[in-house]
Amino acid sequence: MAQRKTQTPKYWQDLTIQSDDIEYLFKVLLDSTQPHTIEQLALALIQHRLEQEELAMQMELEGGMVYQPRGHYEIGDRLVFPRYNYAGGTVVGQRTGYHPRYGNFSVVQVDFGAPYSVREFAADFSYAHPLNIGDGSSAADVEEKVSAAELYAHHRGWILPKLVEALQVHPDFAHFQDTWLLKGLLVPINAGHLNIAEAAIDYNARPLPASALLKDLDLSSTASPAVQEFSLNYTLTTDERFVNVGPRGQVLWYLRRMMPQALEQVPRHLQLPDLSFDLNQLDSDLRHLLVEIDDEATDYSVLPVPPTVSDEATLVLSWPHRRAGTLPITARTAPFFPQPDDEYVRITFVDRQSGERIPGWVVGKHNYVWGLADWYARHQLVTGAYITLHRTDSPLTLEISYRPVRPKREWVRSVVVQGGRLTFQNMRLQITCQYDELMIVGEDNPAAVDALWEDARSSKPLLPLLRQVALELIKINPQGTVHAKTLYSAVNVVRRCPPGPIFQELVRNECFVPMGHGYWTYDASRA
Repeated sequence: MAQRKTQTPKYWQDLTIQSDDIEYLFKVLLDSTQPHTIEQLALALIQHRLEQEELAMQMELEGGMVYQPRGHYEIGDRLVFPRYNYAGGTVVGQRTGYHPRYGNFSVVQVDFGAPYSVREFAADFSYAHPLNIGDGSSAADVEEKVSAAELYAHHRGWILPKLVEALQVHPDFAHFQDTWLLKGLLVPINAGHLNIAEAAIDYNARPLPASALLKDLDLSSTASPAVQEFSLNYTLTTDERFVNVGPRGQVLWYLRRMMPQALEQVPRHLQLPDLSFDLNQLDSDLRHLLVEIDDEATDYSVLPVPPTVSDEATLVLSWPHRRAGTLPITARTAPFFPQPDDEYVRITFVDRQSGERIPGWVVGKHNYVWGLADWYARHQLVTGAYITLHRTDSPLTLEISYRPVRPKREWVRSVVVQGGRLTFQNMRLQITCQYDELMIVGEDNPAAVDALWEDARSSKPLLPLLRQVALELIKINPQGTVHAKTLYSAVNVVRRCPPGPIFQELVRNECFVPMGHGYWTYDASRA
């Protein structure tokens, strides 16, 4: 069966966006006068290519028949060959052919002219053959075509990047995210309009959609609401005063000057070092601990993390996130936070005990949520505290809680700086919440501990620090062991490090001796 070129993967893989494609899409947008998504434009392009191919086939077939091996042809007959890009040729000769299995048949010589010249083809071949379809008189006698939607579904990975690139460099097209419009159809937005938009956001003290801002702008335009919203969104992206802080699929404009300055860069305690590890080196116990520890730097896609189906999720507060006033976005917590439409999403935490509303910011690029420093300090939450997130009816609001206990002094492992050196001791500290006993780390002098913090850009190897921390923790444990989760929590007091590289050092170095159930000891003779 003859196959249309547009039905082959190679056609779309080798696709080049031509000037007539751009002209066609220009006309599509001009005729509709409405914004189109890149998917809609891609479908229009595919349909255009299909129609072009159909037209070319019909024009070729008007002067001849589709070649089929079973056909009988006379000298002078005009034939069309889909396999040769619908090239047409004239029968200029005949001879008898023979095949041991099929017997006699005819062979016709067809003159294509340059560049194919004369070629021979079987004819009067009555046996089954994939090119024998229909009667050869119409385009229907070529392989049935797949729809534009089906072609898009199969080949969008090749089509979309090339189409976006071609439209982006063309001066007549404007786009906001994945939606496109002709620049000539944009509603004019001037500096005065932008100043009014700024004042509206400032007055409301919250992010606003373009539809709300338009009510104050009085554009006096006959354009549709969709075109007006597109025009405003497109213009706001060019003004540094404005930033989109909506969740994916929802544009909400805010003022950059109203955003916390802390969002301008990743907090010092969350800046990640360039450390990798080989998951295959970790046994099942350590892999299980990787899943248990909520660290935004862990690649949970390679771990068996069960999906979060509950309306609440509990995690353990780590030292870096307590110091930065943040929470990690992990496989367990991600379902509770909206994905940013751009870089950030402004959300609201609600203290489940007091009802206090706390502004928060999802920083999707770096997988953390900012805004809880005061809440942590007010409730005197320790490293290792249990934090629970609760869904609400609004995707931009979630409740947060901890597990309060009557304030009391308890013996807990604590970090102590002595002579500029990191040590750990069991100290009596005021405790106000329930905590994970393996992860808790107390402190009595935060400034002294911060002075020991190793910058993420530090080139110091991890192993010496891990040895030092392990020895200190083993000394204060009567069993002479330390749990892998405790090591992770303690190392992160002075250096940001995901659990994977820490666990890898444990299994790579014989001085660390596994004792079972996640516990390790240290053998100096093996160092």
